[in-house]
Amino acid sequence: MITADNLPETTRDGKFDLVAYLKAKQQLCEAALEKALPMQYPETIYEAMRYSLLAGGKRLRPILCLATTEMLGGTTDMAMPTACALEMIHTMSLIHDDLPAMDNDDYRRGKLTNHKVYGEDIAILAGDGLLAYAFEYIAAQTQNVPPQQVLQVIAKLGKAVGAAGLVGGQVVDLESEGKSDTSLKTLNYIHRHKTGALLEICVVSGGVLAGGTPEDLQRLSAYAQNIGLAFQIIDDILDITATQEKLGKSIGKDQQAQKVTYPSLWGIEESKKQAEQLIAEACAQLKPFGEKAQPLLALGHFIVSRDR
Repeated sequence: MITADNLPETTRDGKFDLVAYLKAKQQLCEAALEKALPMQYPETIYEAMRYSLLAGGKRLRPILCLATTEMLGGTTDMAMPTACALEMIHTMSLIHDDLPAMDNDDYRRGKLTNHKVYGEDIAILAGDGLLAYAFEYIAAQTQNVPPQQVLQVIAKLGKAVGAAGLVGGQVVDLESEGKSDTSLKTLNYIHRHKTGALLEICVVSGGVLAGGTPEDLQRLSAYAQNIGLAFQIIDDILDITATQEKLGKSIGKDQQAQKVTYPSLWGIEESKKQAEQLIAEACAQLKPFGEKAQPLLALGHFIVSRDR
């Protein structure tokens, strides 16, 4: 049985094995998420919340949190409540983003979107329920972490999700639909907030939980901002090049909504180069952490090589 203490991290030749690492961490996250949100009354809302939360996915956000905590000497146990909460909030953003009033998507992770199964009213409430529960879960379940550090995580997470982060990015994204003159500056703002802010707090929260220094947190923030933007550039490319079966969600939505994307500004090949440059800059921030940074380094390179 794979546990937090026997994660396979290296191959026989001593190189870091990202595939084994991701598989092991995903198993830990799936078990923790299943336990975190049991069924109860009223069953309809809990079923809807669980439908999207437990629908699979890469679990990249909680894994980033766990990897960062461990890099700075913390443990999986101290970070898991926050890691679960981050996935709850990410799931909320997907449920709401898929609504007819937003991106109007029918599929997510290869399954019908939440509102297609439960209706728009329950989908909205399922997202609201996950958002509220995420903060409760961090506050109630985090152990062996000084209260001031837990409070700092909660405050930073609130900012990352609100109007100064994810919500603000989504608003500017909606306002930019159909505007072919959207500038690179505006596009960067959208994705640094809509996508990047949550990825950044995933990494930074792990550093806070482990008691990282201000310099550590600054480096982690820079790393995360760069991988967040690279992640979105690859997402934009996949919206053009991937199949719906491979991606697990509708494709070509950006073109249908007449959204300016990185490939529409730079072309696909230049977009790939820009993403690779961002990952190189991100990884440079991790040099002071030495060998302990291997998981975060590998995750950064995974972001630009993924095909879904």
